Order: sequence, then C-alpha cells, then structure tokens
Amino acid sequence: MRKILVSWIGGNDLQACPDHARYHGSLGPILSTLKDRKFDSVYLLYNYPENEVAPYISWIKTQVHSTIIANYETLSSPVDFSDIYQAAKKALQLISATEGECKLSILLSPGTPAMQAVWILLGKTLYSVNFIQSSKEQGVSDVALPFDIAAEFLPDLAAKSKQKLSELMLDAAPDTAHFENILSNNPTIDTLKQKAAILAMRDVPVLIQGETGTGKELFARAIHNSSPRGNQKFIPINCGAIPKELIDSIFFGHAKGAFTGAIKNHKGVFEEADGGTLFLDEFGELPLDAQVRLLRVLQEGKIVRVGEVDAIKIDVRIIAATHKNLSHAIGQGTFREDLFYRVAIGILNLPPLRAREGDTSLLTDRLLDKINKDASALPGYKHKKISPKAKNIILKHRWPGNIRELHATLLRASLWPSGDEISDTDISESIVQMSDENSEILDREIGNGFDIQELIDEVEEYYVRKAWQQSGGRKKQAAELLGYNSYQTFDKRMQKLGIKT
Repeated sequence: MRKILVSWIGGNDLQACPDHARYHGSLGPILSTLKDRKFDSVYLLYNYPENEVAPYISWIKTQVHSTIIANYETLSSPVDFSDIYQAAKKALQLISATEGECKLSILLSPGTPAMQAVWILLGKTLYSVNFIQSSKEQGVSDVALPFDIAAEFLPDLAAKSKQKLSELMLDAAPDTAHFENILSNNPTIDTLKQKAAILAMRDVPVLIQGETGTGKELFARAIHNSSPRGNQKFIPINCGAIPKELIDSIFFGHAKGAFTGAIKNHKGVFEEADGGTLFLDEFGELPLDAQVRLLRVLQEGKIVRVGEVDAIKIDVRIIAATHKNLSHAIGQGTFREDLFYRVAIGILNLPPLRAREGDTSLLTDRLLDKINKDASALPGYKHKKISPKAKNIILKHRWPGNIRELHATLLRASLWPSGDEISDTDISESIVQMSDENSEILDREIGNGFDIQELIDEVEEYYVRKAWQQSGGRKKQAAELLGYNSYQTFDKRMQKLGIKT
C-alpha cells in the first residue's frame, strides 16, 4: 500500500533551505520527517509567495526520493478557519481520488494552530489518517489523539464519520447495503443478485471473485444484511494489508504479554465477528503458513489466542473475496487447494464493468448525482452535468479499475470546472492511464464477457497512444514507430479507437 504524507509548508521549513535569507541550519519539520520515514508521495500546501517557496521545493526534491506535489492555496489569512478548511479538504479529496487506497499521514507541526485544528477535525471525522509531529527537540513521532476524546465533544460528527467517508469514496460499501443497492440494468448482474439472495439464506461460506472495483464488498454486505445473521456484526478485514507477523494476532487475538507491545488482552476479528460474518477481502494474498492455520479454524470452529492454550469456540460465517485467479495460484503452489474448497461453496464471479452492457451510463449518472450531493454544501459549488462528448469518452473507455475507477474519475473531473458542465477535456484529463505492466493482458479469464477483439483493440490503443506521445504528435513518425505503411493508416486507427489529436 502506498504511503502518502500531507502537510502545510511552514516558515521553519522555508528557512531550512540553504538559499533562504534566514537560513537557520536545521532541516525543518517536513524534511526531518522525510529523513526519518519513507513516503511514496508528499503533498505540500502553501500560502507563501512563489519566489520564497520555489527554491525550497527545488531543494527538498534533491534531498529525498519521494514524489513531491506542491499546491498554492489562497487564504485570506493564515488563521482563517473557513479558507483553511476548504483548502485542506480539497487536498484530501484530491489525494483520495488520485491515490486510491493508501496509508495517509498528516504532519501537524508546520503551519498555524488553525491549520493544525482543521487537520485534526478532518482526520478524525472524514478520513482515516495517522498524525505525525516533528520538532528539533523531540524529533519525529506519532501523535496519539484518542478518538473517544473527539467523540465526547463532537458526537454527531463521530457518528457520521464512517458514513461520510463512504459517501466520498466508493471503496467501502454502505453498512446498510441490500441487493437493491446494487445498481444494474444488465441480466448477468440480475442473475448474480438472485444467486446471492439464495446464498444469503443458506449459512455456507461464499467466495466472490472479480477484478478490483467490481463491487465485491457491496455483494458481501448485501448477503450479510439479507441473511439471518443480518442483525449481528459484519467485520471486514483486508488480508493483503496485514503484516505477516501480525496475522495470528489480528485473526485470533492475543493475551497480555504474548509478545512485545501486547499490553492487554486483545480480541481478534474471529471473536469480534462471533455470531455474524467475517469478510476476508483480498483473500488470495494470505501467505501459505497463515492459510494452514486459517483452514484449521474453519474445520474446527475454534480459535486459540496467541499466548494462550485454551480454545475458544466461535460461530462465524466466512465471505471471502479476491481479484486473483485462485485456480492458477493453486497450480503455482501459492494457494492451498483444501482451503479453496473449504471456502468456495457458494461462488459468485462478478463481471468487469466493460462486460456489463448498459451499466456504464447508468452508474455514471448515479455516481455523479452522489458527487453533486456530497459537494452541494461547498461554497460556490455548481451542480455538475456531463456533456454528450464527455459521456461518449466514458462509454468508450474500458475502465480497468471498474466502478471504483469510474467514481474516482468523475470525482476528479468535478473538481476543476468552474461552470456546471464536465467537458470531454475534463474527463480525458481525469482518466489515469495505467502501465501495461499491471494489466496482466496474457493472463485474463476466458468467458464471462471475454471479447478477443476488445483485447486486441486495448493493446493497439496502448501502443498507438505511446507512439503518438513518443513522436511528439507527428503522425508520420508515429506510423513508422508502429510499422504502419503510411500515416493515413495511423490516422484511421486513431479515429477508430477514439483517440483525439
């Protein structure tokens, strides 16, 4: 998971730059943090003049390997809560839209007390973040801000925090999801909803397979909420995000003193979900040794906490989800066949968005309605609609990230227009082109909406775009790079694939 840091740039940071007139010889809070911890990307906000900030940004880029993104924010004053709130919230929305699932940290030290207060408000209500502080005297350390403290003074915000996060991003399905929340006009999805409704009433393990962003958790929650266990807990856990050495503790719990840092007894997710449903997302990411221990628990219906010897009986329904081809993983020896058959009783194979004819348009309209509703309280925000040209681009795109990518693209596109229309340019610039290294183009499942011509067009589109960029927009040179016999052939391929010059 990518690690992201966000912070305001403070005066002590600027003065850490050797070119600054008031150079003080220390690193400043931001660089001290980046020297102490590794981050993939760093988002910096500033309200200082450009001529003061530009040398600092240039200098800090030479000091670390992280990607540095710096944005100027207009503030009427560095203590104006309204302006600071809008700037900080916009930054976190942008990070959520562009980075997707990530580990987000906020550096509190730089900036004014008003800036720190706004970070804490946002980080404790709308976003899941880790707070960090950095000082010359104390060094770099995590900031412990117990959520109960915020909940005591802000009970309404505390109650709405999880719901609000779900509204902003589609990563988490709503807690109350039922089958009517699964929007579709496609007969394949209707059939899957019917099968899922049957599974809801049969207390058997379920395996949901599908590409990232196809709605696996939405189906899992709908099954749980429609089942006899619906009034019990639904506990989701991302198996791919658990450090290997903590799997047993997180799954089965631990006793006080079982290992360094175990300062009290801790229930694992199996105990937490007792009587309800445990959702094992990214199920295929579990290491083999953990698969063995999980299999034993599923067979015996008992767990043993780390550091204890007495078994605890549990009654948990398992719903697992994966984007991986587990049959292929079994063949490669990275996934246990016996665990697969233990969990894969009720199997649902969710099709990608590109195979759900008619649903892209439906979901686009519904998702944009949701984005407009979420942003309606923002000062100056205008209700957005999609232009016909923009809609055509959306309908032609393959959406390898599926519904999650569609939502993130629409959210990203809605940030920039000052008017009420999202143009084709807005959409084109908001679609993130992923490297073909992640596409696994030679390892796709056949059937379930597979289209060989679509696959061929996808490969050609990738290389046509690459040649267009590499040639600097010169059609003759691009045609030669691809081995086309003339630039007219290249031009026709661009038109067929909907690529604009």
